[in-house]
Amino acid sequence: MSATFTIPKKTNAAPEVTLSSNTIFRYNTTDSRPTIRKNDAVATSTLMDFGLYVAECMPKYVQKVQIVTGDELEVLVAPEGIVPVLHFLKDHHQCQFASLADIGAMDVPARENRFEIIYNLLSLRYNSRIRVKSYTDELTPVDSCNEVFKAADWYEREIWDMYGVFFANHPDLRRILTDYGFEGHPFRKDFPLSGYVEVRYDDEVKRVVVEPVELSQEFRKFDLSSPWETFPNFRALPTGGVEDGKTSTPTDSAKQ
Repeated sequence: MSATFTIPKKTNAAPEVTLSSNTIFRYNTTDSRPTIRKNDAVATSTLMDFGLYVAECMPKYVQKVQIVTGDELEVLVAPEGIVPVLHFLKDHHQCQFASLADIGAMDVPARENRFEIIYNLLSLRYNSRIRVKSYTDELTPVDSCNEVFKAADWYEREIWDMYGVFFANHPDLRRILTDYGFEGHPFRKDFPLSGYVEVRYDDEVKRVVVEPVELSQEFRKFDLSSPWETFPNFRALPTGGVEDGKTSTPTDSAKQ
């Protein structure tokens, strides 16, 4: 695409743009094939070889190595091997995953060990990423990796707050997102979406008060084709529903 830009002398005027006859606009293309990222077989093979190398170096802790979505390496380790494996991936010369990008968690109540802990690491030296996964249940603590990555401090506090996974040897394990005195862990699958308490400002006592959740019937009864039909203003008018300037609703008809 070729274009000639002519800027006028006046600085407050918009520049003139002259397009040549061979200009091709991207939105005029007739190609209907979707843009799909192709998997690099060589890169995938290299990642798998590296994963097997990690498994050979740490056979006591690595339980499985896999490639997901084409080019993402995952190493599944036992709970007692989290700190040793992270130490190895950070300090080994062939790894150098010195940056902890994130720590996440997942709750699958159907599993015996319902919680899955995910560590996302980045190697700036080799421009590579790796994902380390482990597991635990509601009562078994997981060793904190704060001594390996100082960035794990708040990540582990967030997982403790949202999921209730206890991290042993954490320097300051306390809630980070919920309020003081909060009970329960909101990201667990068995935690109700409405919660247990609600917070509001009370004009009488001039402070914020915490009370049990009280939802009116219209907010928690969704047995119609559309949730909005529960509210009178959004209900469809029946045939002949307007008489003498009055609007009748299905509820009014039922009362009659």
